Amino acid sequence: MTDWLAALLIMGAYLVAAFWIGLRAGQGRSRSSVDEYAVGDRNFNLIVMWFLMGGAVFSAFAFLGGPGWAYSRGAPAYYILIYTAIGLLPWYVIGPKISRLGARRNYYTMGDLLFDRYGSKVLQVVVGVVAVLAFIQYLTLQIKGMAYVFNVMTDGVIPFWAGAGLAYGIVCVYVMTSGVRGAAWSDVLQGAMMFIIAWVVGITLVFTLHDGPADMFRSIAADNPDHLLIGTEGSTMTATRYTTSILVSIAGFLMWPHLFTKSYVTKTRTIRQTVLAYPVFALFLVPILFIGFAAIGVVDPSEVGSPDEILPYMITERLGVSGFVYGLIGAGALAAAMSSSDAITHGASVSFGRDVVQPVHPGIGDAALLWTMRIAVLVIGAAAYYLAVFGAQGLVQLLLGAYGSIVQFVPAVYGALFWRRGTGMAATTGLVAGIVVNTWFAVFQGGQTPFDIDPGILGLMVNLLLFVGLSFVTRPRAEQSERFVNA
Repeated sequence: MTDWLAALLIMGAYLVAAFWIGLRAGQGRSRSSVDEYAVGDRNFNLIVMWFLMGGAVFSAFAFLGGPGWAYSRGAPAYYILIYTAIGLLPWYVIGPKISRLGARRNYYTMGDLLFDRYGSKVLQVVVGVVAVLAFIQYLTLQIKGMAYVFNVMTDGVIPFWAGAGLAYGIVCVYVMTSGVRGAAWSDVLQGAMMFIIAWVVGITLVFTLHDGPADMFRSIAADNPDHLLIGTEGSTMTATRYTTSILVSIAGFLMWPHLFTKSYVTKTRTIRQTVLAYPVFALFLVPILFIGFAAIGVVDPSEVGSPDEILPYMITERLGVSGFVYGLIGAGALAAAMSSSDAITHGASVSFGRDVVQPVHPGIGDAALLWTMRIAVLVIGAAAYYLAVFGAQGLVQLLLGAYGSIVQFVPAVYGALFWRRGTGMAATTGLVAGIVVNTWFAVFQGGQTPFDIDPGILGLMVNLLLFVGLSFVTRPRAEQSERFVNA
């Protein structure tokens, strides 16, 4: 049996298992309930929550984009470890409050909370639209990751478009049928696979190509010293851009609606336990980055079409193992991409239905709203699929670009929970202005900014100034603000 066929069979077996678990998760539960689709029973346990939250960062971005950045940029890839380790810490403070408010007021989305606090449907719709657009960008990088795995692991036999369509099609089916439970229980399987494969592959490659991590870094220091530096002449990233990329990632981490809304699916104690256990995920990213560092000076850039392909390339061309092993490693990479894709797809569909459609059509019934959410899975997925197949951005660039918009939710969310003076008009104005500033620099200026500050941080500065300033000249909702601050 040829290596590519063996790899395909193993990856196919994994997809069947993921599909079965995703469908099985929804059995015995109401398939006609918006509440069940969106938040389950609001009582997910620690193990499920740990994998569910962890799948958001241990994704195609980490499994493929992380090694790609370590290979092409070197030390700046460490920003992934930093924000993974501490990005969830604010949830220890705001998560229990959001959970209590959600249970009392029957929230499903971030837009629900902000509308209840500020009384602005415009703000809710803007939040929903921004979330869906950012979700599409985030989902695009996951689909790209799936496509890379299939294409490289099968020696190009499975074309890019087919690999993307096959893996993501499975995600769409079990998210549409099982909702948040399908995403949660699939993530448990996927997370377990990722951890084992990450360590085995990372350490094996380091000792195959070098005599261990110390020898690997000595070799890089001797031949490619710029790859171990940040912010100095010749390094691949300035200190300002590196620092502000970390800041925008940490501040924006919980602002992703598919993570924010996980406050609604569990209890306050589980939230705090999850936060304390979560930094372990950063440890599993270390061997993933080692894969990229191991390739520096060993693989010529002309040998790979994109730095994001370095992991599957190293496995198929440098590891010297059988096709069955290729398949197991490919299944781990698929697990990484799918563990984020299902949560993102579910979050995007709920945000679209609850924050965009329902405010515009307040009389929509639960059955119609649920079908709207399920149809949104297909529409949003189709948009992301198109961008994945025909877009040219790398995986890390896609994620950082999406973070620049998502981080603009920070003033409105923290203002709702902790500041009595914040108003809906101020929150909406600041949010829109922040997104405009971020988009201007990130898209129309090609990422070029004053002092090389991340575009998302520039947008957030403008956003925060407008939110605070306008809140002092507009009238707050005193009764609601007290309820939120004291929750």
